[in-house]
Amino acid sequence: MFGRKVLTVFAALILTFAATVGALATGADDKDLKKNPAKTQVEAPLNLAILVQDDLIARVGNELDATRDFIRSLPAGSRVMVAYVRVGSLQVRQAFTDDLEKAAKSLRTPIGSESAAPYNPYVEVVEALRKFEEGGENRNALLLISDGLDTSRGFDIDSAANTIDLQRAIKEAQKRNVVVYSFYAPTVGLTSWNRRAVSYGQSSLNRLSNETGGRAFFQGSSYVTFDSYFERLRRTLNDQYAKAY
Repeated sequence: MFGRKVLTVFAALILTFAATVGALATGADDKDLKKNPAKTQVEAPLNLAILVQDDLIARVGNELDATRDFIRSLPAGSRVMVAYVRVGSLQVRQAFTDDLEKAAKSLRTPIGSESAAPYNPYVEVVEALRKFEEGGENRNALLLISDGLDTSRGFDIDSAANTIDLQRAIKEAQKRNVVVYSFYAPTVGLTSWNRRAVSYGQSSLNRLSNETGGRAFFQGSSYVTFDSYFERLRRTLNDQYAKAY
């Protein structure tokens, strides 16, 4: 019993450290952006699935223009899918298309209600990953805009930060060679007020992105605008492309 308590405390410290590292990294990037305010352009076309959790807070709706601008700015030859993670199954608003304007216009404001809360985001991440076609020259990427929290099997360090569905999503992405990036944003549920829930969710997003070759973007427990997130995502995509080729 004592050993279990020690492990739980240790794991909690790891979560706190991960969140702090994410905050520090974001802060460093913000300084770089102030020095170089011009927007970066993604250099190589990619197949990109954008998933938005449907019970995110209302403020996320204010960031749709930044998301649309990012889609429109992708290089010719890119293909984009837009879908919403919600109760039931994945709601695909736009299947993969090279019509970037059509994909941008398919975005809608999240419902922002607990009635739309998914069983957990990772079940539908797996569903989205299976929509990527095999072959082709484009890189495959998925952007998950979510709080990352999975309480389907309990709300403690053992069950919320290392779930079966998170593991399945990681394995599916690795199998299909899809790099997962994530933007943290709170929902109208636990992550709108519970710091421990925020920590669990961000830790899961970190793991999903890190273990698939991507990156999670957040700043402590705060929610910031997506403009800086998208700028850092552009730079990350270009850096990874340069290293690969």
